[in-house]
Amino acid sequence: MDVTSPPAPPSPSLTDSLEQLFKRHDRWFRALMRRRHGDAAADDLVHESYLRAAPYEAAGTLRHPKAMLIRIAENLASNLRRDRYHEVADDIGASTLEINSISPSQEQAVTFKQIVLALPDELREVFMLNHVEGMTYEEIAIELRIPRTTVHHRMRMALKRTSKAMRD
Repeated sequence: MDVTSPPAPPSPSLTDSLEQLFKRHDRWFRALMRRRHGDAAADDLVHESYLRAAPYEAAGTLRHPKAMLIRIAENLASNLRRDRYHEVADDIGASTLEINSISPSQEQAVTFKQIVLALPDELREVFMLNHVEGMTYEEIAIELRIPRTTVHHRMRMALKRTSKAMRD
């Protein structure tokens, strides 16, 4: 396909299905999404939900359109929240530690080192790679050949244990 050529026009049945979904469900669906996710996100969620549900409507396989629209919108909202969380976590990451850190006394430093060394091997390894080597979760996952979610889980457990031990 040539990049300069215009996109193919949508098929009449898909356009009709999109219009039918909109006419039948927009009033309640948009109101529900605004209540659940706010005005800013609602319009995007509703629009994308219609686009994703229209092919099923056109094929005649959409038996419960209300449930389908809600499920699509909630999945999209969940994806957006997850993506924003990772973006914020990556942005905040090391800079938060640097900003919030207070120069520890020698005794606190020794205590902290003992706590970190007492962590189980898999937790200590992830903790050290991130906080000492400065590696991102993605880099750690590649290095250790484990899923990124496992890195995240291990880091969360390591932080939980170190902060509990420091409080005690």
